[in-house]
Amino acid sequence: MAVTDLHEVRGSAADAIDGVVPRVVAQPESAEEVAAILASASQQRASVVIRGGATKLAWGRLPTPIDIVLSTKRLDKLVAHEYADLTATMQAGARIDDVNRELARHGQWLPIESAFGGATIGGAIATNDSGPLRHRYGTPRDLLIGIRLALTDGRLIKSGGNVVKNVAGYDLGKLMSGSFGSLAAIVSATFKLTPLPAASTTLIATFDNAAGLVAAVSAITSSQLEASTCEVQASALHSPAKAGHYRLLLKFESTPGALNAHVQKARALIDVILMLYGRLAGAIK
Repeated sequence: MAVTDLHEVRGSAADAIDGVVPRVVAQPESAEEVAAILASASQQRASVVIRGGATKLAWGRLPTPIDIVLSTKRLDKLVAHEYADLTATMQAGARIDDVNRELARHGQWLPIESAFGGATIGGAIATNDSGPLRHRYGTPRDLLIGIRLALTDGRLIKSGGNVVKNVAGYDLGKLMSGSFGSLAAIVSATFKLTPLPAASTTLIATFDNAAGLVAAVSAITSSQLEASTCEVQASALHSPAKAGHYRLLLKFESTPGALNAHVQKARALIDVILMLYGRLAGAIK
């Protein structure tokens, strides 16, 4: 099925989504080409699935026959890095890991993490995918300050800007976050960045009982301590008698001197909880 002549190939088994092979795979090289593909597909009433790193294509309902897979594979550039302003603009197909390797040259990074290797910027926004770092830095939705979109009528629109403080119309970035590609195609995005932490460490506490764990989490989150991640791991949930089956992981990031102070304060808070709950203590390290 010919939609446009913009870098099309016939779909194959390797392109299948939940067993459904698309008729055409399009790999545009620019925002204008993305818009042209969507406009042509709309005119022909052809179904389109947008594919970034293909790490979360199994999320959502099973697809009906797919006419076009629109791949952002060729849209993989870091467009601009305003390191003095702590902002960067990147295309939707750029991988998060690749972007952060480039940003690290100036001691900065985009604190978005994904459990899926090869996750892209566009995919992270479309699914609002995040990991434990959201405890401190937020999700992609919170870090996004500007976005450029291709619509099904062939228009290219943008929202936001290239600086952290801007008022530029409707915040379409918030609307696109978690939309799973159902509203428009993301072609590029601008994020606020943070400096790379000079040092980090992870404090691990284990508990025999959920009551001690809950008290420790409450104490940490109610304090002035700011952990980068606060993650709970539970094992042997069906064996309550087994000791140490709850673990609290707290990651702290800062300068070496400040880091030590944060860790010591966190230890002191958890020590109080362990004394109050007696045998609920497993260990702190």
